[in-house]
This record gives sequence, C-alpha cells and structure tokens, in this order.
Amino acid sequence: MSALSISVEVPDRVSAAFTAERGDVIAVIGPNGAGKSSLVKAIAGLVACSGSVRLDDRDLLRLPVRDRSIGMVFQDQLLFPHLDARHNVAYGPRARGVRRAEALRSADHWLQRLRVGDLAARRPGELSGGQAQRVAIARALATDPDLLLLDEPMTGLDVGVATSLRIELARHLAEFGGISLLVTHDALDALTVATRVLVLDEGRVAQYGTPDDVTQRPVTDHVARLVGLNVLRDGDELRAFDPSAVTVDLVAPSGSARNRWPGTVAVVTPHGAALRLVVHVHDGPDLLADVTPAAATELGLSVGRDVWVSVKQTSVRSYTAPAN
Repeated sequence: MSALSISVEVPDRVSAAFTAERGDVIAVIGPNGAGKSSLVKAIAGLVACSGSVRLDDRDLLRLPVRDRSIGMVFQDQLLFPHLDARHNVAYGPRARGVRRAEALRSADHWLQRLRVGDLAARRPGELSGGQAQRVAIARALATDPDLLLLDEPMTGLDVGVATSLRIELARHLAEFGGISLLVTHDALDALTVATRVLVLDEGRVAQYGTPDDVTQRPVTDHVARLVGLNVLRDGDELRAFDPSAVTVDLVAPSGSARNRWPGTVAVVTPHGAALRLVVHVHDGPDLLADVTPAAATELGLSVGRDVWVSVKQTSVRSYTAPAN
C-alpha cells in the first residue's frame, strides 16, 4: 500500500487521484488554470473539497488543519511581518506545543541549513525575495511535516536567485523523509528536483510518471513545449520529434514524405547556437524548428514568412498515450 493516496475534487477546478511513497518529490505541472494551486490548497485545507487524502493510516481531510502534519510554502511567502525571521520559523513548532527554547533552537538550525542564519533578527520587510523564500521554506520544514506543499516557490525571483534556491531545495527535499508536492511552471524543477511528475490539464490528471517517462513521452502540448519537443496527436497515438530534426524550406519538399506541412513563421528567438522558430502550421498545431543563423539568413526566415516544415520518419518516435 502506498504511503500517500490522494483522491480529491474541488468543484469546477480540479479532480485528481494519484499515489506516492515516502521520499517522493512530485512536481505538479500544467498550463495556467489547470488546477495546480487548487489541488495543493485542497490538501492543505484552504479550499473546500471532497474525497480523501490518506497518509499512512490517516485521512488528512478528516482532521483539523493544525493536526494534518503539513508544511506549506507559497510564492508570496506569507511570513508574519511583525516577527523576525527566527520567530517566524519558530512559530510552527510553538503552535504545535513545543517549548519556546526548543522551538527557537529548531528555528536557528533550519535558518542555518537554508543559509540565512545571519538574517535571523531581520523582519520580512528587511529581506530580499530570495532570502524571504528561504525563511519560508525553513518555517515549513521546522514543523517536521509528513507532507510538504510548495506552490511555485521560485516565482518572482530573478534567474540567479532561483537557480541557487533550486539547488538548495533539491538537496533538502532529497533528505526529507516525507512526501513533497511542488507546483511549478519550470521544466527544470521536473527534471532536477522531482522523482515523479503529475501533469494536470483542464482540471484532470493527464499524465503521472517519472521525469524520464513524462519528458520523453509527453501527452500534452504544454509539457511538450516545456521540454522542447514537437508532439502530434492522432487519437491515443502520439508522435514526438525534436526541433533540430525539422527541416525548413520555402517550397514544398520533393518526394513522398508524409511528415510535411505548410505554415507561417510566427516567432524567431535565439536558442543556444541556433535560432528557434515557432511555425503556425496551416490546419495543425504550432511546430518548433531549430535552424542555423546562416540558414535563416539564406532563406530570409523572419516573422510572417511562409514556409514548409518537414521531418524524416526516422526522427519520429511514436507511442500511445497512457491511460489514467
């Protein structure tokens, strides 16, 4: 039996069922409005829902929020503005009946682990966004939760700060003995932090598996774009191919290749040593194509240019969408 078994429904927002084991870090991904935040808020008891959240032998939804052994981190930190960092982190243990001195020792320990121990006396208004988020994570971990919920904790941080925090968070979650749900819009989190990936689409579970499973065989356009793949769907059958495998021409390719489409260049952006095109395919989904700067110049590839895109069958991998 899995340590965690979730089956929850928030009317008109999300209906999701999945299981996990202790030590799992589950990245929850999907487009805006897919129900990601509604899911974690339902588990936390912040929005009304039906169903169950069984952790070991307890249904957390039947317990008062304070007794659910859940740690929470949100993108806006929600630190108490009148308390310094040390007392913010100590608040959780104190609320659970831990003696003041012990709670403060725990706060000092977690602030040091999150590398903000020297900021213990500062209030939230005196901290940068990255510093405040580290304090928020320390506060969540200080309660020794069984379940840790993180709702886009890197949102709003600059790239350097987010990268540093991601490395720290990955280290702590790898050592965490409970189960973590990390809501994110960044493929890096799914690839570097998570052990499992939960894909939500239109309030339903579209895919659930290991990072390799999901990134190699995405079943939604959103995930395909996150990991930089083209995915074409025909019922339950999907075909995926890399942008680098796409050939761009100004006229229809000769021969009998099935994988060719007319379209219009919609976006041109640098992508490493190449240029990445987004091509609006006529009567089909947008496709990504990587071309060299020299080829782009030779073909005059700019926004609005009519083109043909094609890919060899040998560059396409086919698979069936998993049942959920």
